[in-house]
Amino acid sequence: MEVLDPDELARRRAAHEARVDAFTAPHLARRAERVKHPVHDFLFTYYSQRPAQLRRWHPGAGTAVVAAAGAPYRGLKGYGELDVPGHPGALGVTADHVAGQRPLLEGLLRLLRATAARPPSFGCFGLHEWAMVYRLTPEQVRHADWPLRLGAAGTDAVVEGHKVACSHFDAFRFFTPSARPLNQLSPAADDRPAFEQPGCLHAGMDLYKHAFRLSPMICSDLVADCFELARDIRELDMRAAPYDLRDLGFEPVPIETPEGKATYVAAQRAFAERGAPLRARLIEECERLLVLDTNAGADDRARA
Repeated sequence: MEVLDPDELARRRAAHEARVDAFTAPHLARRAERVKHPVHDFLFTYYSQRPAQLRRWHPGAGTAVVAAAGAPYRGLKGYGELDVPGHPGALGVTADHVAGQRPLLEGLLRLLRATAARPPSFGCFGLHEWAMVYRLTPEQVRHADWPLRLGAAGTDAVVEGHKVACSHFDAFRFFTPSARPLNQLSPAADDRPAFEQPGCLHAGMDLYKHAFRLSPMICSDLVADCFELARDIRELDMRAAPYDLRDLGFEPVPIETPEGKATYVAAQRAFAERGAPLRARLIEECERLLVLDTNAGADDRARA
């Protein structure tokens, strides 16, 4: 059991807060002014992790903070006093909390392992965003404040002129009714391990979701790493989307052209390479936490 003294705890908390403030502060300022951003607001509106939750630094299970520095964690879900020799009243994530998260850990581990074991596919060209506006009227389009770069008819023609092969359920479920039959795959909510693959942009963004769902059992440094990857992926996702976002500083990736497809695939490969070690770290954390739970259960039985 690692024990953080007050100075080290303060240093690591401050570093994390400064890191994420660079992303959360602009979002909060826009929210106060009721200004929407179709790219940078996504991670705060689509996912359930709020800015304040992202900003809070957790040391993770297996690390304790001394009682004198434990005020920020006292009363938080998952935390309690730990039996740490020489450190009465030390706080950390409890074995009971880890045990209660075992179904999440096992399910997430299956998904992460299956995704990591599958070869990446780079032939989707980001058409999921196009399929989300296929044959919609202007007022039905999700980001209606921003024009479609090719217009409605041109956007529909791109969808109809390509093979649509979206493997990610949380993208596929937003396809328009007219676009759903065009997808060559039929991913569902309960069969993600059978479809998700590491080349998918949304699978890469979801590493952030998987990480924060493991809070406070994992260190928030890993959550922030996954957040930064997701934010960068979101920029490519929307640059390759049918919207014209040049007024926001995002140059389009015209996936309807050979040059645009090549640009998209190169970026997609780079993100898959960035995501692989993060996915591996999440797998290691799930495995570590499951072992902690198993060992805690064995200790309880031995004491009984």
